Amino acid sequence: MTLLLAPMEGLLDHSLREVLTQVGGVQRCVSEFIRVSGTLLPDKAFLRVVPELRRGSATRAGVLVRPQLLGSDPACLADNAAALAALGAEGIDLNFGCPAKAVNRHRGGAVLLDEPELLLRIVAQVRRAVPAHLPVSAKMRLGHLDDSRAEECALALQAGGAGELVVHARTKLQGYKPPAFWDRIADVRAVLHIPVVANGEVWSVQDARRCREHSGCDALMLGRGMVANPGLALAIAADQRGLAAPAPISWTQTLSMLQHLWNLTEAHVAPSHRHGRLKQWLNLLRRSQPAAQGAFDALRPLTQPQAVDQWLAAQISEQCLAPAMA
Repeated sequence: MTLLLAPMEGLLDHSLREVLTQVGGVQRCVSEFIRVSGTLLPDKAFLRVVPELRRGSATRAGVLVRPQLLGSDPACLADNAAALAALGAEGIDLNFGCPAKAVNRHRGGAVLLDEPELLLRIVAQVRRAVPAHLPVSAKMRLGHLDDSRAEECALALQAGGAGELVVHARTKLQGYKPPAFWDRIADVRAVLHIPVVANGEVWSVQDARRCREHSGCDALMLGRGMVANPGLALAIAADQRGLAAPAPISWTQTLSMLQHLWNLTEAHVAPSHRHGRLKQWLNLLRRSQPAAQGAFDALRPLTQPQAVDQWLAAQISEQCLAPAMA
């Protein structure tokens, strides 16, 4: 079974990818979108979002990372895809799923699902612009305001040359509110001959089972579920192989990962924003780690990096002392 790691703008960037892929279970990541609008971006713009390009388009754990482009100009997207290919990208992914109003207002993301003919032209030009051996994939939602054109859009992406399609099982209008309509992914999958990856509302092994049953997909993309439970991919992989469930991620392990993320963000996140990354992650970790609530409450008033350093050091020291005192 193939498990992909989704991006999350402002949280699941290259730093958190680094941390989560070291846990294991994920076969490939997709980067946060690189916005393309009328110009060929310099290499530094690509490397800022996907520094893994310096390491063969992979994290330090060896998990491949596929850069994702977002835009509506076929020629410009093609030029930037070619530039990414020259930098050693593992492949090119195209974003037709972002529901953000600011993105949609500038003809990017899910709003393009109202224009299947444009989807085809974008993918076709990108496909022609990159070497034949490099995969070109796409991600879409079920639609913009409704899902009436889901199959038409998927067929357009396939006709343009996409070799794989991730389908987020909601429309732009439905946002991220439960439920995800996995049955509609099955409808899309039925009209295609390329691999389809199911995405949306997979928070547990049981969700993964139901998603596979309803969508018919053997590949899943994990986003918030993996951030909330870093051991989710390993647990799903073990379940699919009929193996015993791996031990849950402990709070001591989680603190180590929080420290690792904190260290990684120092190089590229402004000091005034670094603490926000930890708080965002802890907010989701509360779903799988009871101790995360207390940590979230303790970190909430802290804004200075030195204060966060001290808090992390104290928490890790406390966890190290606990076994000796038991």
